[in-house]
Amino acid sequence: MQGFSYLPSVGILSTYVPTACGLATFSAALAGGLSAKGISVNVVRIADGTPSSSADVVGELVNGSASSVAAASESLNSNDIAVIQHEYGIYGGADGDEVVDIIRGLRVPAIVVVHTVLKTPTPHQRSVLGEVLALAGCAVVMSEAARSLLCAGYAVDPQKVIIIPHGAAPAEDVEWKPAVRPTILTWGLLGPGKGVERVIDVMASLQDLPDPPRYLIAGRTHPKVLAAQGEAYRDGLAARADRLGVGDSVIFDATYRSPQALAEMLRDAAVVVLPYDSKDQVTSGVLIDSIANGRPVIATAFPHAVEVLGNGAGTVVDHDDPEALTDALRRLITDPDTAGSMAAVARTLAPSVAWPVVADAYAALAQRLVAEKLATA
Repeated sequence: MQGFSYLPSVGILSTYVPTACGLATFSAALAGGLSAKGISVNVVRIADGTPSSSADVVGELVNGSASSVAAASESLNSNDIAVIQHEYGIYGGADGDEVVDIIRGLRVPAIVVVHTVLKTPTPHQRSVLGEVLALAGCAVVMSEAARSLLCAGYAVDPQKVIIIPHGAAPAEDVEWKPAVRPTILTWGLLGPGKGVERVIDVMASLQDLPDPPRYLIAGRTHPKVLAAQGEAYRDGLAARADRLGVGDSVIFDATYRSPQALAEMLRDAAVVVLPYDSKDQVTSGVLIDSIANGRPVIATAFPHAVEVLGNGAGTVVDHDDPEALTDALRRLITDPDTAGSMAAVARTLAPSVAWPVVADAYAALAQRLVAEKLATA
């Protein structure tokens, strides 16, 4: 296997651009990284009613259709390796169990990328992921916290679980520069669970600063939230800011940004805040993108944040401690040395999560699985 240099073709099953979700963005970036290495990438996109113009897309999976499930398997079988992105909510059936039938129909090795590991799954959720893991050639997780939770809570051979970090596109120039009016930034798809209420609630405590900060909440409303309740959640947040007297300091921006525009927005932020409600989140692409762009980060104590920020790239606060959040924000806004030090640590982490490095890891894993299959054929 050490001399195995063939670049295997890769089929990816996932949501995909232009679908507005982190998984689609992740898969598009991974496909781009693999293609840049000369690897043929073919995507079976989970249909959402919006067509994709991407040349990588060779088919669509229509959830709830047995014929589409079978066609998805066959399309993936035309490649040397299949990369299956796993989230419970993106596939058809109870807890997305249709994905089990897709993997069962594969004749090529499967890499399953596990984006969410539930600490307290329902019996059926545990069963679905257990079957997926049993059928996979290996499972990729993006943090040590995810690996530990997966191995402890699910029936999986630990040897099959590989850590490859979430990729990011580090900016070329991420030097931290204090702004005239500091910007606190939370970004990503907006919906309940993002915890932006925590930051809105403490903004009044920061208005006594010589240069009071503004809080920029950037990102579209999550498509599922939008379909269920329109912009009621966003409007409720704006009303909350007005009631607290900080409406002029809380800005909502639903503009869709290209990777370059996103990097510019990140560079303009004094601090990125991830105030998520979850205490179990083991993967956060927003966290990795923020680190890769050299931003100091404040996050609630979800596992991925605790793991990534523990070396000084940011600050972790308890979920239910508004005073700690206020103190952390005040310190980073008023102390450029501390903010600059955190940003410098973040920059040292950026090379290890660059998409070319991450794509190399996936390519090597694909080569290994294909070589193992050939060796046993």
